[in-house]
Amino acid sequence: MMCAMAQRVKRAFTYRFYPTPEQAEQLARTFGCVRLVYNKALEERSRAYALHGRGVSYGESSAMLAAWKRTQELAFLGEVSSVPLQQALRHLQAAFTNFFAKRAAYPRFKSRKRSRLSAEYTRSAFTWRDGRLTLAKTGTPLRIVWSRPLPEGAEPSTVTVSRNAAGRWFVSILCEDTVRPLDPVEGVVGIDAGIASLLVLSRPIPGVTDAVGKVANPRHERADRVRLARAQRALARKEKGSSNRAKAKVRVARVHARITDRRRDHLHKLTTSIVRENQVIAIEDLTVRNLVRNRRLARAVSDASWRQVRTMLEYKAAWYGRELVVVDRWFPSSKLCSACGAVAAAMPLEVREWVCAACGATHDRDVNAAKNILAAGLAER
Repeated sequence: MMCAMAQRVKRAFTYRFYPTPEQAEQLARTFGCVRLVYNKALEERSRAYALHGRGVSYGESSAMLAAWKRTQELAFLGEVSSVPLQQALRHLQAAFTNFFAKRAAYPRFKSRKRSRLSAEYTRSAFTWRDGRLTLAKTGTPLRIVWSRPLPEGAEPSTVTVSRNAAGRWFVSILCEDTVRPLDPVEGVVGIDAGIASLLVLSRPIPGVTDAVGKVANPRHERADRVRLARAQRALARKEKGSSNRAKAKVRVARVHARITDRRRDHLHKLTTSIVRENQVIAIEDLTVRNLVRNRRLARAVSDASWRQVRTMLEYKAAWYGRELVVVDRWFPSSKLCSACGAVAAAMPLEVREWVCAACGATHDRDVNAAKNILAAGLAER
């Protein structure tokens, strides 16, 4: 088995940073201008189609932006870097491209209260020198906490600055990195996603699963549910528009951020271990969007974050020379006997163990499903 060649990939490295009061003010103004330009451009595009039945190109939107800056009402757009504003127009163009290709819904207006606060700077709008990053019109370098080093000799091509609802500032630095594939291994595995167990593997992996191949579900949201409920009740008691309500809203956001951070960290470690130990990984094509419509399961399914697991497995397998096989969602993995191939007539969700009527084999429902997913994945190869 030959090892794949090293490849150059675009990779984003995200770090926390602590802006000075002047930088925070300038960036907050930039976020507002980015949102305004995006919304006005979307409004003009929608109006042009409604009144004249025609589309508006990126070039026309860019000309509109230049005209807006010359008006007295919107002259403040010239006080921030022009690059994030142009990037907002490019993002809108991409949103319409995805809409017309039927990959996404019609673009929506950005809300001042709910939308992600971010601004994107391309190479002409920032300075990278001796490991110090300075954004246009911010004056001084950002005080970044370098939790891990950038690749040696890395030259950032795009920098995205954001602030989340918990008040934390982040900078995402996009640069090229060399990813070297892992040495080939003989291991193959099938994965069945669950709720009682986060994942069930067709074979156990020491240090990752238990003796039968099950990965315990840490249920990060449930672990912090009491803390979250307490913070949300405190928020509900505060008067709307008051400074105390704003502080209580940040406390709620911090609990959500803690849940998200812990979940992401756990999934990264888990998926990396699976990719390292297996050459072929077979998973089921689940429609999470439909599953969360079930009110009884929606909270648990969202907490398990199956979609994020699949995304991580996809790009890590591509990076490290592994093969990810996706099995059709209608494949009867739970009802099929992995020993003889007989299909049970019915398999209600509450049935966790069953005995095959054809061969008498006793199955753990989830382990049996993982074995069948592996067999189907190897057959599809």
